[in-house]
Amino acid sequence: MLKLTHMKTSETLIAKLKTKKARIAVIGLGYVGLPLAVEKAKMGFSVVGLDVNKARVDMVNKGECYIPDVVDGALAELVKTKKLRATLDFSVLKKVDAICICVPTPLDENKDPDISYIEATTKQVAKYLHKGQLVSLESTTYPGTTEEIMLPELEKTGLKVGKDFFLVFSPERVDPGNKQFNLKNTPKVIGGVTKTCSEVARNLYGQIIDNIMIVSSPKVAEMEKLLENIYRSVNIALVNELAMLCRKMKIDMWEVVDAAATKPYGFMPFYPGPGIGGHCIPLDPIYLSWKAKKYGFNTEVIELAARINEDMPEYVIRLVKDALAGKKKNIEGAKVVLLGMAYKKDINDWRESPAIKLFEILKKYKANVVYHDPFIPSLKIEGKAERSVKLTDSLIKSADCLLIATNHTCFDYKKMIKNAKLIVDTRGATRKFGKFKNVEVL
Repeated sequence: MLKLTHMKTSETLIAKLKTKKARIAVIGLGYVGLPLAVEKAKMGFSVVGLDVNKARVDMVNKGECYIPDVVDGALAELVKTKKLRATLDFSVLKKVDAICICVPTPLDENKDPDISYIEATTKQVAKYLHKGQLVSLESTTYPGTTEEIMLPELEKTGLKVGKDFFLVFSPERVDPGNKQFNLKNTPKVIGGVTKTCSEVARNLYGQIIDNIMIVSSPKVAEMEKLLENIYRSVNIALVNELAMLCRKMKIDMWEVVDAAATKPYGFMPFYPGPGIGGHCIPLDPIYLSWKAKKYGFNTEVIELAARINEDMPEYVIRLVKDALAGKKKNIEGAKVVLLGMAYKKDINDWRESPAIKLFEILKKYKANVVYHDPFIPSLKIEGKAERSVKLTDSLIKSADCLLIATNHTCFDYKKMIKNAKLIVDTRGATRKFGKFKNVEVL
């Protein structure tokens, strides 16, 4: 058998990955990065997490979890056994064999892609890049980022991609709060700059993920991730638009979707809602629209879907106004309890949540609005600190309107229906209990 020193750089790294002797760095310890770091450490790798947020770093090193999909006990045990630690110091990259980048990719004030986090991280990686290192970008971005932004910066070191170091794009597929699909059983897509890059990455991710799919290039993988989110955005917009039409036609859109969902092929159910939230669906399609314009191409379907979804909070408030008017009540001064601030049920993530927009619009109309969400005890809205109120029987009875923005399973919908003057339900949470005169369903 050849000694490792006589093997190709890729073979040496693959051998380290297979024997779990490779040291792994995960940059960005948010909803994607921390679960990834934990899973790699659980599989036996030595993992270091990097973040610019000192509070996050300190919490990880204390074994304290801030991401719902990571169990406190598992994190604490990995920290205790020194399989996982966190740091602010990027110089640790000198001693690692593989780097997974999970940094934010927001939009700027002009709603253009902001890849400054990727650019800054790439510069840090380049500073410590060495022979035999794998770099994997997981952050959702526009096609071309890996090869047009990252690769030139990394090759300034004089190292050659596919020979000296290995670069791939492998998009995250994290769905916070999903009890059925997790990091391990969700297939992983990998697009390497070269075939060797992809093969090295296969040996990294294959240790913790059941199914790996290799595609021909980073651009394909980058576009694939955008397609996933655009598919959801467009279909949500479709049912939202039809829900507005069905209300005029006095047709129950929820019943329509349930009926269509009985077809065993050619249809996937999407349901109406107050808008879209989370990091992916509201932002990622815009990355492709922006890139498409560089090619003189307008993504009309994507942009129309975005407009429909963005307009849903305003539509919901019109429903609230009409429903209140039916009770001889003006929205100005009305006591409105907003139920749920998370962007989807049973999680504490309120990034881009439509509930935030609902709260802001209600304030604009001078409604007396408060919110209740057991997952989000406090947050800032338009620079002002807001706190979750206790949902008492007296509050339910005294409110002019309960506005269900998030259908948390812990909510007692029966009690609400029995005691509330008016409920506007944007999630269909009350439908299973029947139809009621005091309930308006989107």
